[in-house]
Amino acid sequence: MGENALVKDETLKQKYVAAMVLGAVGDSLGYYNGRWEFERSGERIHTELKRLGGLDALEVCPPKWIVSDDTVMHIATGRALVQYGHRANFEDLFQTLAFEYKQCMTDMNGREPGLTCAEACEKLDPWKTGGWRIPFNDRAGGCGAAMRAMCIGLRYPHEDQLDDLIKVSIEAGRMTHHHPTGYLGSLTSALFMSYAIRGKQLREWGAALIQNVVVMAKEYIEKDCVYNCDNVKHWSYFTERWNEYLRLRNIADGKSEPIFPEYYKTNVNKRDQFYTFISYDNWGGSSGHDAPLIAYDAILECNGNWQTLCERGIFHGGDSDSTGIIAGSLFGALYGFNGVPEGNHSHVEKLADLVKIGESLFNLSFGKTSPGQCGNEANEPCTDVEQENPKSASGGEEETHRKENQMAFDQINGDTTNARDCGKDTVIDEDAREEFNKKPHGSNAVTDVRNVNGSANVPTEEVFETNIDTNDTTVNYGSVQGVDRKSNGDCSTHIIAGTMETHL
Repeated sequence: MGENALVKDETLKQKYVAAMVLGAVGDSLGYYNGRWEFERSGERIHTELKRLGGLDALEVCPPKWIVSDDTVMHIATGRALVQYGHRANFEDLFQTLAFEYKQCMTDMNGREPGLTCAEACEKLDPWKTGGWRIPFNDRAGGCGAAMRAMCIGLRYPHEDQLDDLIKVSIEAGRMTHHHPTGYLGSLTSALFMSYAIRGKQLREWGAALIQNVVVMAKEYIEKDCVYNCDNVKHWSYFTERWNEYLRLRNIADGKSEPIFPEYYKTNVNKRDQFYTFISYDNWGGSSGHDAPLIAYDAILECNGNWQTLCERGIFHGGDSDSTGIIAGSLFGALYGFNGVPEGNHSHVEKLADLVKIGESLFNLSFGKTSPGQCGNEANEPCTDVEQENPKSASGGEEETHRKENQMAFDQINGDTTNARDCGKDTVIDEDAREEFNKKPHGSNAVTDVRNVNGSANVPTEEVFETNIDTNDTTVNYGSVQGVDRKSNGDCSTHIIAGTMETHL
């Protein structure tokens, strides 16, 4: 292999690592231990950020900056993909995914997992054939599937792997979010990651998603003899909202340059209004369609600038950790660590696992392995991610965390002298099942303000009207009567043709 090819491979490998690491950074920044994830005013977030010294001054590490459930579940997806390796039986992969999703629920203390994810993980039975399937859920259109699927695009980045990407992202998504708005969000995050790795023009991503890939996804779903009608019935919302967004940005054809209003540069409140307009429940980024959409919007405008990406895709009054993990991951795949302050990423929680997963997925996707890392054969699955569920660092000391992550940070910067050997696959058997069931899991997954109180399809007296003027972003939400907004936050609602539907 020539020198230029080696340099190119190392650069791409670095981007794989950056995709995993910066996703966790975006999650941590958007979450801020729950303080910013549930802050509905982007302006207040920007004001507080200035008081903290600005983005460049932030040292993103525990206990002040821990990752949320988003990163924990993204790592779970990555672990499963690495363990599965190059095997041909997707049933094995789906069982492994189900196991990892159940297992990761033991690491949710202080991370505010969504109720939909937690309840679905309780139902998963990875020790049983087909035990990774759950019933259709007309309230499962949230972003919980989209936030953990980017690494699927790292594993299936090639154009001739599109069928596999569609299958894996949909099935991984509907293990918890069996609703088109939910699992199509998973598909979108994975697809956009594959586009980033391939170097596809940014303006083409959204059009390719809606015009081609979602059509293929529907064909895949229609072949499923179970829950076919339910899925098709709820299919159109995702495509309608994305088509609306692509028209507003002038990129519905996939060829034109995107158009952004002038206010985007300075007016945080109006950006929040736009995110509210495109949302399902008046909380931008909390659903499967708009979490990757807001991340994509930020990637489109940032032009490779980390500060701009964070201002647009993370520091807003919506579900900021979910948009943050997707935006950060895509940024890493496109630009690596270029322009990212060292303090933002060098000691992020779970850095060692993130680095190892990124490297392993690169080796699997491009057939590059080396002795002492992942075996000598390209088709040998790399399993160097520790299987023990790591203890949350939220209660640990900052200096201890720094020492634990120093080896991983050295690897990011080219020092691999202390690289760990591979571990072993997790063995899923009856003994493991019995041991796992002894552990409490999911018990912390009940405090997320994304949870909805009340039943779906509550009658209303008026149709909800949303009008947006792209020049001054005046949003008119109309009036709603007969609605009881009872929740520990704002009720997640969206009114369509005279009825109110609710999503988790």
